[in-house]
Amino acid sequence: MESFKGECGFDMLGGKGWNADDIAWDRFDPGRVDAGILQVIKAAAMVERNAADYTLYLARVFRDDPGFVARLDRWREDEIRHGDILGRYAELADPGFCFAERFGRFADGYRIPAQAEAEASVRGSATGELLARCIVETGTSSFYSAIRDASREPVLREICHRIAGDEFRHYKLFYGAMRDSQARDRLPLWRRALVAVGRIRESDDDELAYAWHAANEPDGVEYDRARCNAAYASRAYALYGKVHAERAAGMVVKAVGLDPRGWLGRRARDFAWVKMQQRSRRPGAGSGV
Repeated sequence: MESFKGECGFDMLGGKGWNADDIAWDRFDPGRVDAGILQVIKAAAMVERNAADYTLYLARVFRDDPGFVARLDRWREDEIRHGDILGRYAELADPGFCFAERFGRFADGYRIPAQAEAEASVRGSATGELLARCIVETGTSSFYSAIRDASREPVLREICHRIAGDEFRHYKLFYGAMRDSQARDRLPLWRRALVAVGRIRESDDDELAYAWHAANEPDGVEYDRARCNAAYASRAYALYGKVHAERAAGMVVKAVGLDPRGWLGRRARDFAWVKMQQRSRRPGAGSGV
């Protein structure tokens, strides 16, 4: 785990492309902050800031391609910067929230899955690994687009618009690399579909649930995965509109190697929208903070 040396109100990490200085913080309107969206943002800040460990795993998987590893370093910088900027926003919207303290709580309690310490891809091939990354970047791009469109607070809208653009570029990075590796691996369609479905199912793992717990639940409350998953899902998935769900489904179908405009693509878009609605109504969501 990369050490975290922030403190409440810390300076943001810079970065190529854009950074915290490019955000019009003076446009912040506290009257337009939505409490539920803010809880989701606090959890998202934890996950984004935690990207360093996973980058080490990818660097091992692709160690024979130093050019791609260098691009992974840039990806890592983007993810960490996203977390820092979201954390700063959360502190602005909730002066009682200390990102450094909450992230420390998250880092102390959550560890990436043990298989991410492997020397080779846990997906069985470079193509499978890159496809899994496409699925993740699809989810984050649609996620921040959904928050942008659901929020009325102008600074959060700007931040999420910028992050969504970064995540879409990350998708293109991994998609391009995947197409190159597929020319070598020749992974059959059914195997690619299994990787995609498996990675989508992993969205219910401990990372998001524990991020919700660390970011939003009071000290002394014991972590409960089912409760925290339900609390996160009921707020996060409710932000999605049909256009966000359909766009995400189209990106997934394309990554698998099918035509998003074909019959299966249309079915996938319909299914994604129904699934988003179901997850936003997941029972058992606690009140959070």
